[in-house]
Amino acid sequence: MSAVEIALLCGLALALVAVVALLARTRALGERIATLEARSPVGEGDLAALRHDIGQALRHVAVVRYDAFGDMGGRLSFSAAIIDDAGDGLVVSSIHGRGESRTYAKGVVGGDADSTLTPEERQALAAARTGSPDA
Repeated sequence: MSAVEIALLCGLALALVAVVALLARTRALGERIATLEARSPVGEGDLAALRHDIGQALRHVAVVRYDAFGDMGGRLSFSAAIIDDAGDGLVVSSIHGRGESRTYAKGVVGGDADSTLTPEERQALAAARTGSPDA
């Protein structure tokens, strides 16, 4: 395994760990809301603040894996969209080639990127908005 492949796998592993951590945090916030709703009395302001916070959590995630070049297999390239309820967040893409790997991040506001998205990035963003974990 080449150094580039090892670096790509390390980057992918790090990205997946970050996604799992975000999902765990979102789940914990949801459980906290449920606990507060079960208690009485709970101030409506507290619940509203929690609902607002969880809405801003980057909790909608989707990953698209693909072969960036026709002569390579294994679907080592990927695009991952991570957004909140308003469609704000980012799209991260890693393009794996024989001799090198490139990683790109693009900001997303209201479901629209600040730069042109590739078809795979658009697919990941659409899947994240609809709640599909894998596109």
